[in-house]
Amino acid sequence: MDLATDHDRRTRTDAELIAAARAAPERFAVVFDRHYERIYAYAARRLGRDLAEDVASETFLVAFSRLAGYDPARVDAAPWLYGIASNLIARHARAEARRYRALAKLPADVAVAEIDVAARLDAATARGRLAAALARLPGPERNVLLLVAWAGLSQPEVALALDVPAGTVRSRLHRARQEMRASLSEGTL
Repeated sequence: MDLATDHDRRTRTDAELIAAARAAPERFAVVFDRHYERIYAYAARRLGRDLAEDVASETFLVAFSRLAGYDPARVDAAPWLYGIASNLIARHARAEARRYRALAKLPADVAVAEIDVAARLDAATARGRLAAALARLPGPERNVLLLVAWAGLSQPEVALALDVPAGTVRSRLHRARQEMRASLSEGTL
């Protein structure tokens, strides 16, 4: 391993690496290495493994093409990358909705082998009635809910990721949670 790269991995922020990558594109490899698995896992949860690799790879291609526009005040590139991934996932909205509908039809005791990356929580979340409720959520509300629940982003990070005001994130998250609660309490979930 290149000593400069090892030094980059240990000491440089994403913002510093992205700034350096403008002149030395190989520096972007560290950002890729830091975040690829998380972006892939998020895309796999949303779309399944078939499309996840394409979406994750395309996320980094888009990010690399937009290095010049990266805001250096954003020390961590994760929200930016999740925002790009969310936009790419939106292009696959029909595939995501089909996936949730198919998972909703599975009996509760059927293990979903495809979701090995997501472990227990996602295996329970991605099938049955909850999957049906996720499929019914409008895309903007589903994006916010899943960026918080599955990507672990804070509301301010979601606002950065989706390039929307914090108040919009709060209202979308509130509506998504209300819809999920209503589905649970009505027994329609």
